[in-house]
Amino acid sequence: MIRIGKIVATHGLNGAMVMTHVVGNSKWLKKEHVLHVEMQKGSYIPYFISQCKPSNDKEYIVNVEDIEMVESAKKLVSRHVYVDEAILKGYEKQSPLLWIGFRLIDKNSGDLGPIEDILQTGNQWLAKLTYKGAEVLIPLIEQTIDALDIKTKTINMTLPDGLLEVYLG
Repeated sequence: MIRIGKIVATHGLNGAMVMTHVVGNSKWLKKEHVLHVEMQKGSYIPYFISQCKPSNDKEYIVNVEDIEMVESAKKLVSRHVYVDEAILKGYEKQSPLLWIGFRLIDKNSGDLGPIEDILQTGNQWLAKLTYKGAEVLIPLIEQTIDALDIKTKTINMTLPDGLLEVYLG
């Protein structure tokens, strides 16, 4: 599963919710999909979508089965939402924000660990991770990414010589 967003608010009185997402496109979510809501760290509850419509490229208004009142929907506000990788087939290269949790593997140094966060500075995307006890920022640019595998949640890269040493001192 891939974390794609968060329930940020309720919408109306019928249990509809506003879900923000990082896909960068408003055509990926369908009625037949299942949202997995993280109720506690590592504990996901599946919710079947009964209705969804995009508000813009960053938000959907969703209704899920078994939540028909605003009081029930409020319990899901501020919870992270995950979906199956297969739903995002074709979108994974459009938004590096989907890569949080992927393992970054350098051609020379091997497995650097999981990406903890993705930052954007101007037009540049950076992966934040902890490597050998140091916080490291890795530029996510086409020239250094060798392969991106959404199924195994890995990014294979060839990092510039000396990049990791800058952080390790």
